[in-house]
Amino acid sequence: MAGLAVDWGRPALAGDAALPASELCTTALLHGCLPDRLFRVETTLTTTALRIAVTDPRGERLPGTRPPHPDDQFGRGLLIVRILAGRWAAERLTVGKTVWAELDLPEKGEAMRSYTEEGRVAA
Repeated sequence: MAGLAVDWGRPALAGDAALPASELCTTALLHGCLPDRLFRVETTLTTTALRIAVTDPRGERLPGTRPPHPDDQFGRGLLIVRILAGRWAAERLTVGKTVWAELDLPEKGEAMRSYTEEGRVAA
């Protein structure tokens, strides 16, 4: 993310986008991947938002947020995404699903509030 942010002329995006991107990828790895199947990360920068989309091969169950129990060690990823992103959703595909989040962009020069990569899961 950091390299893309610099290439796009938006170095302040690197830190702000890293956590939602990491949480979306972790959710795909833990709940959406199958052995020896790829997942895809796609980032899109528009004039108003950065969209991070993660597509995985398992579409039978769409993710959602739930209030975690205070003692839970897991289960906060999409809650974090929901808090940091202006919008997020999960969309079922013919094969698999895409979970995406959009971070609203400040004007260039302002601080932010808060690529297609493929990963393989080994058997």
